Amino acid sequence: MKRVDGRTPDKMRKVTVKMGYLKFALGSCMIEFGDTRVVCSASVEEKVAPFLKGQNKGWVTGEYGMIPASCTERIAREASKGKLGGRTQEIQRLLGRSFRSVVDLTKLGERTIWLDADVIQGDGGTRTASITGCFLALHQAVDKLMKKGLVKENPISDYVAAVSVGIVNGIPCLDLCYQEDSKAEVDMNFVMTGGEKIIEVQGTAEGKPFAKPELDKLYLLAKKGVHELVTIQKKYAPLGS
Repeated sequence: MKRVDGRTPDKMRKVTVKMGYLKFALGSCMIEFGDTRVVCSASVEEKVAPFLKGQNKGWVTGEYGMIPASCTERIAREASKGKLGGRTQEIQRLLGRSFRSVVDLTKLGERTIWLDADVIQGDGGTRTASITGCFLALHQAVDKLMKKGLVKENPISDYVAAVSVGIVNGIPCLDLCYQEDSKAEVDMNFVMTGGEKIIEVQGTAEGKPFAKPELDKLYLLAKKGVHELVTIQKKYAPLGS
């Protein structure tokens, strides 16, 4: 089976990374999954939320957004609506959960790392690209904190990357573009560590239910994709640095 962009079912889109993309962020990159482009950044505040004060540990959280011209039709800024949409809130919570699972908050001290994912062009997989890119921004920020002596020991225990999988025209496929995602019979996102442990799985049947053998095939595709993404991350973010 050849897909809409000529890939085989088990092939990722081309992934490119540009580190240090933003001048003022402590950590940043621009990551591309095919035509999906996300600017990821990490900023540090020397404080924590009131519920964490006095506990000698930090916090990692995230924000996500799509600029108005990131898709074929203009997306209204959520600030103009006065509230965040449900999808945005879901992805922001996913960002925070994903990285807190591999960060020892006691090693951060009482500071907060904000991870921001701004989608400048969306063609499917914006949340998975955001997670994969934000890990690189997080690593770069932590590395700078360690070099300044503000953090004594690397709090990051493993890599984190994410990829989409789905069943399109009856075929399990890896890393769906928008054209595939919009018509997929099954649509799933896997967030995993470099050690192949699952952090989160989001999945649904858009039509008829699917069976466990199909789920197993999708899991194996996702594991392959995450392995490829972590291999890329290691080029820019060696743990222990």
